[in-house]
Amino acid sequence: MMARAGITADRLVEAAADLADEVGFESVTLSALARRFGVKDASLYSHVKSLHDLRTRVALLAGGEMIDRISTAVAGRAGKDALAAFADAYREYALERPGRYAATQIRIDQSLVAASPAFARTAEVTYGMLRAYGLDEPDLTDAVRLLRSTFHGYCALEASGGFGAPRDVQTSWNRTIDALHVLLENWPKASTP
Repeated sequence: MMARAGITADRLVEAAADLADEVGFESVTLSALARRFGVKDASLYSHVKSLHDLRTRVALLAGGEMIDRISTAVAGRAGKDALAAFADAYREYALERPGRYAATQIRIDQSLVAASPAFARTAEVTYGMLRAYGLDEPDLTDAVRLLRSTFHGYCALEASGGFGAPRDVQTSWNRTIDALHVLLENWPKASTP
């Protein structure tokens, strides 16, 4: 157990993120964290308002970590190379940090999203990659939703062992990226009213 002294909100959130990776995001509780720190549950409320607040902070931490990894991967790349780097970094994070990744999927209050530098970077990197395909709104939003749904679905199925066919999962992932690239290059433009 960690010593009682030195608990801060940042250390608490980091410990909650680590716990999420170990036992699953939905299993993170204030009681479990209090046990890790060797304190009573009530003492954590001086650092976080509630379990919801703690989970939101974990989501913001994880979102920042994930976009940092993606940003590094896509730097200096464009087109299919950027798409593949983005997708691979997304998948690696989701599989290596399952609890943190699950946190990135929760709905967060829009005022917190607007104030988060990580969410601003996420939009900047994602929209920048997609603009290289010649997309503008509302197609950008639709393309973001397609990529997120595809990446999330693939990662969720892979993590749960849902791909039972003998074909190599990595080969299928590479083909998925190939197909998404072709689709993005040939994106049907939204009709304007």
